[in-house]
Amino acid sequence: MPAEFDESDFVDRDFQSAQKSGWGATGSSPGARPPSREELEAKVGETQQRLQELKRVQDELERERAALEEARRRRSEFQTGREEMLEHLTRGIGLLEEAEFGVRRDAEQMAKTLGELRDSLIKVQSLNDQAWTQENYSVELTRGLTTIENARMEWNAAQLKWPVLTRKPEAEGGADGSNKPAVTALTDLTLVQLAKLGLAVTWPLAVIALATAVALLLILIYR
Repeated sequence: MPAEFDESDFVDRDFQSAQKSGWGATGSSPGARPPSREELEAKVGETQQRLQELKRVQDELERERAALEEARRRRSEFQTGREEMLEHLTRGIGLLEEAEFGVRRDAEQMAKTLGELRDSLIKVQSLNDQAWTQENYSVELTRGLTTIENARMEWNAAQLKWPVLTRKPEAEGGADGSNKPAVTALTDLTLVQLAKLGLAVTWPLAVIALATAVALLLILIYR
């Protein structure tokens, strides 16, 4: 007995699957209508809004990047400036402390020299040859010469120590108000000049010794 007729036996299911797949890929189905103008305009507006949103996000990211770049630049400037100023300030403090010590030492020595010169001035001013008598003439003369030579040695030593004392009066304030440099240092003097300078410093001692010997001789004669 023949089998009953079945329509599904003559249906190509692979073809039907291919057709369904093709329609699904295009996003439409047989008989679907195309998008209207209003729908297209709505799609365009939606796309434009998305572009504007992306542009806003991009601007925000650009501002954030610029802020980060500025923060990085300022941080680098801070570190570099701190290291630079630490080096400069440490070196400057060391140099100024050394200079201050030298100035303070010179000031103390100058004050000492000033006191010695004032003492010598008082001693020289106190010499009064009008009060000498025949009896004490020799002794007072020897004492006066000794005082003068001691003052001269103080003055010569002060000149060697402080070049400002060796300036000539006209060099201290010329017509243009400028000061000339101090005299040449000892290291720049020649051998002859050094010898003359040594003689100028030591000859007062010889004069004192000679004056003392003369005074003693006069005392012995008068006795």
